[in-house]
Amino acid sequence: MITLNSVSKSFRKNEVLKDICFTIDEGKVISLLGPNGSGKSTLIKCILNLVRPSGGEILINGFSSVDVEARNLISYMPQVAHFAENINAERLLKLIGDLRGVHPDPAKLVEYFQLGDHMKKPLGELSGGTRQKVSAVIAFLFESPIIILDEPTVGLDPVSRVKFKQLVLEEKARGKTIFFTSHIMSDVEEVADEIAFLLEGRIVFSGQASTLLQDTGMPTLERAIAAFLNTNQIA
Repeated sequence: MITLNSVSKSFRKNEVLKDICFTIDEGKVISLLGPNGSGKSTLIKCILNLVRPSGGEILINGFSSVDVEARNLISYMPQVAHFAENINAERLLKLIGDLRGVHPDPAKLVEYFQLGDHMKKPLGELSGGTRQKVSAVIAFLFESPIIILDEPTVGLDPVSRVKFKQLVLEEKARGKTIFFTSHIMSDVEEVADEIAFLLEGRIVFSGQASTLLQDTGMPTLERAIAAFLNTNQIA
């Protein structure tokens, strides 16, 4: 479980996050939505302790986000991973295993994402989509109870997108907590139990996507969000 209690973040005079109170329940898939510049990346970085909040508290399964115990509970997949281009994926997995102190066998995930022919190639020679698959292997390899994914399907081909979403659902069935951002509403509708919409640093809606669809009477999540924002004069 991730709990945010009155979390705020300012960069000088720019208030990016504003008194956010939000809970991500254990074993749920939650999608964080919002336009560019709404504060999504900053919120994720605060949870990961890459950025310190200006106020409030973040708890990860009861531990403060600044504690080592909290960081050990999370795996993270960035939107664009910046790998050293001269090493290969096989070596990268070993280095990350050394840092985490465990070396799980990646064979199943490597086969799942059809990376077998690419594991010994320098990462700089791989396509963006293939590097995204390597990043996915890293995120799901270490059996972390909490997985945070930032635009995870960007750059993936249609087949890989389907397989990625299936993997998310399988990990949810195993009790994992998954928190992800996406601009692809079909992905959100397929895998998310709940959504949270962030706008100008505030959570303006949180709950089930089906509730938003029903309340607005719209056929798609994208239109439902637009209708909600218009009705509440937020946009």
